[in-house]
Amino acid sequence: MNSDYLPWKVLAAEVTVGIGSEGWSLDVVSEEESPDRTYEVEVAFSIAFDAPPVVHLGLTGFDLEQWSSSRLTLSVVTVSESGFVARLTTWRSSRVYSATFQWFAVGA
Repeated sequence: MNSDYLPWKVLAAEVTVGIGSEGWSLDVVSEEESPDRTYEVEVAFSIAFDAPPVVHLGLTGFDLEQWSSSRLTLSVVTVSESGFVARLTTWRSSRVYSATFQWFAVGA
């Protein structure tokens, strides 16, 4: 079989993290001049890819303090054949108690 036409692998799942997760600090208010607060989560693929796939993230749920501004970003930090690292970030007076995101990976 020609390797140019190998079938694609597609994996997807949902991840929820929050105050019960080890190292979670996004619920602690920082000073106005403090740096961003981040939380990184490692996600392992159930089946390894032959090369790092394309990973797409979508924020699907969150629990935020209602009395302060809502600030939350979600991004991919690194991707390998066996998984990826997602980063949640907030800043200033925002308090994030939990977040849920879905991911979708496509590759060979």
